[in-house]
Amino acid sequence: MKRKFISIVIIMTILVSQVLSLNVSYAKSETTSSDTKENIETKLNLANNKDYTWSYDSSSDSWIMSIVTTVVNPEIEDEQGVSVCVPNAYVTGIDTNYDGTADVTSSNYSEAVNGKMITNTSGTITSTNGQVYTATTCPVIINTGAAGYGNQSNQKAGTTYAKEGYINVACGNRGKQDTATDSSGNTYYTGDAPLCLVDQKNAVRFVKYNILLGNIPGSVDYFVSTGGSGGGAHATMLAATSNNEDFYDYEIEAGAVGVYQNSDGTYSTSVTINGQEVKISDGLWGCMAYSAITPLYSADMAMAFEYYLDTDYSFNTDYQKKMAELLAKEYMEYINGQNLSVKESDVNLDINSDGDKTDTIKLTIEYDTSKYADTNGYGGTYLDYYLAEFVSNLQWYVDNLDYGEGWTWFDSDGNALSDSDVASMTSSDKAKAFIEGRYATGTSSSSKGGPGGNMGGGAPSGNMPGGETPSNIGNMTGEMPSGNPPSDMGNMKGGPQGTSSSDSSSTTEKVGTPDQGTTQSATSKSNSSNYSTFKEMYEEYESDIKEVTSGDKYGKNIVNLYDPIQYIGADTTENPTWTRILMGAQEGDMSMMSSLNMQAVWLSAGTNCDISWQWNGGHVPSEILGDSLALYVDQMYGKYVSGAKTITKAEATSQTTNGTATSSTGTDISSWVTLNNGKISFDLSDAASYRTSGASKSTPGFDVMDYGQEDYVFGSSSKDARHWDTYVLKVMKNNYSTLEELFNGEVTSSSSSSNSSNNIYYYVIGGCAVVLVVILAVVVIKRRKTNKFHY
Repeated sequence: MKRKFISIVIIMTILVSQVLSLNVSYAKSETTSSDTKENIETKLNLANNKDYTWSYDSSSDSWIMSIVTTVVNPEIEDEQGVSVCVPNAYVTGIDTNYDGTADVTSSNYSEAVNGKMITNTSGTITSTNGQVYTATTCPVIINTGAAGYGNQSNQKAGTTYAKEGYINVACGNRGKQDTATDSSGNTYYTGDAPLCLVDQKNAVRFVKYNILLGNIPGSVDYFVSTGGSGGGAHATMLAATSNNEDFYDYEIEAGAVGVYQNSDGTYSTSVTINGQEVKISDGLWGCMAYSAITPLYSADMAMAFEYYLDTDYSFNTDYQKKMAELLAKEYMEYINGQNLSVKESDVNLDINSDGDKTDTIKLTIEYDTSKYADTNGYGGTYLDYYLAEFVSNLQWYVDNLDYGEGWTWFDSDGNALSDSDVASMTSSDKAKAFIEGRYATGTSSSSKGGPGGNMGGGAPSGNMPGGETPSNIGNMTGEMPSGNPPSDMGNMKGGPQGTSSSDSSSTTEKVGTPDQGTTQSATSKSNSSNYSTFKEMYEEYESDIKEVTSGDKYGKNIVNLYDPIQYIGADTTENPTWTRILMGAQEGDMSMMSSLNMQAVWLSAGTNCDISWQWNGGHVPSEILGDSLALYVDQMYGKYVSGAKTITKAEATSQTTNGTATSSTGTDISSWVTLNNGKISFDLSDAASYRTSGASKSTPGFDVMDYGQEDYVFGSSSKDARHWDTYVLKVMKNNYSTLEELFNGEVTSSSSSSNSSNNIYYYVIGGCAVVLVVILAVVVIKRRKTNKFHY
């Protein structure tokens, strides 16, 4: 009888397991056969490709490769290719008849030619900063597009870095607004996360593979990613997720080289070179990201927290203000659960103001309305770190004013100084004049080397490096840095008063479509242009998040895949050697705290990480005041490569002639910024005011009304965009009644969030299941007592 009872339990267990397993069986990459591996490596070997060409550019003394597809199974071939620019010093010539000798050289070149590049292994280049490179030791710069997390068409590689001795790579990528056509001719949306990133990973593998084969000069050990905005996010994520196997299935699906599925479910990341198996990865050595819009995972509440610190900030609606308040609390709990810490010596900051930089600081946020009244109750070591970083970056700006070119300086009466007066100005004189706003910057403010350069093939100044800005990314571009403070820095305590960015009016935009973008207008007075009631928006949020978090076809939560914090320092990640993130301190596209968090995590993982918040810089700021991408790469090369030169920043050239501006454009910040013997200081409330008054976009509780600042999932058969922020949903759920009353300025209904149709459905089903189990248990016990078991 006991055996019969056990049999019943086993059968029930099997049936329940089968039911529970429905809808959770995910696709895996098919096992890669040796023939498939050989086919991939044969097709992606440039020596076997007779269709691509090399062109010589005499102005930059470099060779540019035509666009080549990086995978064997492209979904959108026009977005899954690369082009490479190689300095001529590394090139003997092009072998057009494949006999091993160069037929076309820079001296006899006339037009684009097919053929194999012959590398000049003895060629060297000394960069403008003095670093020395060869064809086998030079860095490879990979430009990441994906502006606004959108697509990037293939394009020719730019020649910007040929003079520096770098190999430059431009790659395309699929994006959230893409469509493709299946074998039956049906159009479908594609490009959701992580495909932008996967295409860039595949480009890295392709270029590394062909370097190993000797088809392209360069070093597989010194790959550096760079990009701006969404491209900056992907440059960062490319470094943060280096060679992590969470992305292998997507790479295998595309037919990338150097990542294959074994029969036992494990992966192989070797390629065959001259009969030998050689490891290859999509990992990076370094990263230079401009306005990195990542991690989005915590971006909404980070921005909410940063804006809520400003007690004078004027939110557009009471609903937005309440959302900011609630998300700020959520962010405090998030940070305090991250166990972040930082060594003062690693960031060169005296965070606890004890006079030294030798301590390790545990980063936490406190809430005390009496102790921190001027920042809405928030303080703690995390905010001490934030403030120290802000002060440090203004200090850097002031310390580097001698590098400014074409500036016009004025006296206290508003008169332009004479040339002789300017020539005699000391660094302290310039610092004082800057703080008092007695200046007008030059036309370029000495910007160079950053995203303003033509790195990929046509990037407009101040925009994303790596190529032209996609025309269909919607409403993602922010304020371009001019080098001057905005005229509306209204909320600074004790400082200049003006109109806050939230006070102006603007037409409410319909968001969440490929044509309109994903960002709600910064000045909108409506909490949502898509939903008439809070209940409607809440249920849409809940449904979307359930769909996204349930996993894609590989069982992966795409939001987690795009959170660099979850990958930095992970056991399965190849950490880069160094990273640098440059943010415009006035940009409204991203909280400064996001880069702060990544710095703390990267430093803890052993990666050198530098963050720069450019004072007065907007979205995707150019390098200014003597800095450049090339300078930083050369410095990192000198620091981490054995035998390389130590590179220091060149001395500034003193300005001897005043500029030609007729009036000052600077902002007098002397009433809230203290300058004492050349040292800058201001408090946390001032930093918060600076952030909110200069930003070019809205914030949380702001953009999150309809869709996030950027989007991971953008396109399906029934809707254009989907919500994914679980923290926003948590806040809405836990404060449903309060937010419902404030939403769109009206009371909609008194229903609580638990009454959504989805929840009711699952409660009913779950309740029925419990009742059935109880009934079955009662029957089994009763029959066991009477010894009457029947099948």
